[in-house]
Amino acid sequence: MIRKFSILLIGLVLLLFSKQLIAQTEVDERATIRFDQGIGFHAPDSTFGMNLRFRMQNRVGLSTYSESDLGIEEIDARIRRLRLRLDGYTNNHKITYYLQLSFSRSDQDWDNSKVPNVIRDAMVYYNYSSNLYLGFGQGKLPGNRQRIISSGEQQFTDRSIVNNAFNIDRDFGLMAYYTNNLGTVVYNFKGAISSGEGRNALASDNGLAYTGRVEVLPLGNFTGNGDFSEGDQVHEPKPKLSLAGGYSFNHKAQRASGQRGSFLYEARDIETWYLDAIFKYMGWSVYTEYMNRFANDPITLSESIDEKPIYVYSGYGFVTQISYYFKNKLEIGARYSFIDPSKTIAALEARNNEYSLGLTKYLYKHKVKVQTNLIYQQKGNLQPEMGSKDRWIFQFQVELGI
Repeated sequence: MIRKFSILLIGLVLLLFSKQLIAQTEVDERATIRFDQGIGFHAPDSTFGMNLRFRMQNRVGLSTYSESDLGIEEIDARIRRLRLRLDGYTNNHKITYYLQLSFSRSDQDWDNSKVPNVIRDAMVYYNYSSNLYLGFGQGKLPGNRQRIISSGEQQFTDRSIVNNAFNIDRDFGLMAYYTNNLGTVVYNFKGAISSGEGRNALASDNGLAYTGRVEVLPLGNFTGNGDFSEGDQVHEPKPKLSLAGGYSFNHKAQRASGQRGSFLYEARDIETWYLDAIFKYMGWSVYTEYMNRFANDPITLSESIDEKPIYVYSGYGFVTQISYYFKNKLEIGARYSFIDPSKTIAALEARNNEYSLGLTKYLYKHKVKVQTNLIYQQKGNLQPEMGSKDRWIFQFQVELGI
């Protein structure tokens, strides 16, 4: 029933293809063809244009042995992200494209795929109108908001543990985006039919993934698409709110997190639900998100008794964060998040709670900023004999981009 609903939702969007609509603002992974950002190139006859951008995040992190023993157990010093992005248009902006490459190890999914996944996004879009556009290729699915928001628009050094556990990330397929309004109320429908195998996958089984997302902005559009940027840097003069929910069904998923993670010994059907909301007003920003993943018989076993089981992380999580942006470009923020594994994998996974404080100095919007985070992490196993792991984490990060 749910899968049929997702297909009908996507079909509804595609049916709107036959009708010209009123112009609205759209956001997400659509190509950036405003040449006031990055470095732009135009063909002499304006039939072709390309925009070039890059960004990097350099990070140092320190982790303690425990909550009481503040000795340094681990030092994390690395290039967290290094990306090159190319956007452009042809044919009078009707056809646009978006290409993003990654060059740091943590961006390439080395540990799971064992190969350098340089290509993050490679999308071709047909822009039917300002309301409706279609995408074909590899890109972000219309999943939870924090995953859709660019890592370069985050107000903490990284996304929450809820996102890390349950997001559906990227995939290859057909995506559709439609936006319109009823008076001052803006609404967006987003859908995708994709391979279900994630980034740069080889041919596999005949299972596909079906994803749908609905957003409602009851108080109108945010300034500068601020519903997809963390923090209120523009000091919204009027309250702004966005409410959203979505669902993804991955049929015969090959990986532990659907489009991500270790490869399972046997395919599993995976369902993911997500609800999120963001509110901004006069420098204040509040964001909250709930995610839930379900799979029947999530644990898969190898034929070899020497191999450890590989399982779908089924369970749920919740995150909420609040921040205030001062007019001197300094921002303070606090976040609480937790993830709770389902009973079927409770013997294999720990509950995880995180409390985070963040201080960010913006030198030029989100493009050039200095961030520090202090995190208190609690990991408690449901099996007492397995013990627990509580610790403090300090992170310092510099981001620079164009």
